Amino acid sequence: MYDCCPHDLTELESTEAFLRHIEDTRSLKNTAVQGVNLTDTDVEAALTSVSAEDACFLGCDLSEAAEQHIRETGGTIFPGFVGVPFRPYRSSLYTPAELMAGYERGRPETRDDTTDARIYRYFKGRKRDGRDAPVMDALAFRIHDHAIDNALRDLLSPDEGAERRVVGIMGGHQLERDAPLYRQVAQLAWRLTQAGFFVATGGGPGAMEAANLGAALASYEYDAVDDAVDTLASAPHYEDAAYLDRAYDVRERHPDRAESLAVPTWFYGHEPSNLFSTHVAKYFANSIREDGLLAIATYGIVYAPGSAGTIQEVFMDAAQNHYETFGPASPMIFLDRTYWTETKPVYPLVETLADGTPYEDRLTLTDDVDTVVSRIETYAPTRTA
Repeated sequence: MYDCCPHDLTELESTEAFLRHIEDTRSLKNTAVQGVNLTDTDVEAALTSVSAEDACFLGCDLSEAAEQHIRETGGTIFPGFVGVPFRPYRSSLYTPAELMAGYERGRPETRDDTTDARIYRYFKGRKRDGRDAPVMDALAFRIHDHAIDNALRDLLSPDEGAERRVVGIMGGHQLERDAPLYRQVAQLAWRLTQAGFFVATGGGPGAMEAANLGAALASYEYDAVDDAVDTLASAPHYEDAAYLDRAYDVRERHPDRAESLAVPTWFYGHEPSNLFSTHVAKYFANSIREDGLLAIATYGIVYAPGSAGTIQEVFMDAAQNHYETFGPASPMIFLDRTYWTETKPVYPLVETLADGTPYEDRLTLTDDVDTVVSRIETYAPTRTA
């Protein structure tokens, strides 16, 4: 019977880390080795030189001899999955380049050949007609999402260095690149990144792309944002044939992009990849992805206009703040007064919900980027106090 590993286990996610750990400790006790190729002669020799008691091997490449050694000395092997177009036991987040592998500029139809599209088709095919996925596929999806959770924690709370000051920017996927609001959201993200915050989005097109774009260009002068938006505006909607190519044009002109995070989902896999983030935490389960994205934005969330998905996130965030689920209540900032009080009158209801709660003084309604930045900067010292 499997005895669960302790909470203080050591995670080894590369051959280098694996060899270094054995050299330093001469033991694999209380380790979890995840997604590592252990078939190289030197690596296998190191593995078989020590006991595997109380060690877990998750989706590792192993020879028959190595498997036998692990089992005989008390280790546990979680086997890999055959035939899935993704790595369930991955040890890192995605990058736009990894997801877009297979795309050829000038040939928009090749988006269907990308890693991202192949994974989406597989996921959609296993959950067609509203049915649950077959059990092995369901396990692969959930193990993958757990691995993404783990990699995201490593990104946001590294062993060395300070935790990142995450600010979420939410908004509608239908916002077109030539809209004034798209430019405003990009400018806001540029300002926040310049101020030392780490921008996180839902990773889709529209307002989400605008936010990752602005964050990416924080390595450049402010005018770079306007230049980039002008380029992108010639293919304003994500269904336009040149949509991805214009994004690649901007990336080529600005190779030294600042860091930001996208947290998309294959639940909405028909939408194209967002090419302006540096880190992509892509999930299969949309509910886990949404709750997690809101949870990590501990320095506040800005809500640009959006429809059902954005409004759902507003109330999920309100519940997290109400119960202080993930620590002190953080700012909820609504960008565009008319939209949030008349077009979609969400703000008055949230204001009523917040009355007498820990987050009633965390609400802001504004049309102004300066106010957004000031509100988040004012809150930040209270978060770290």
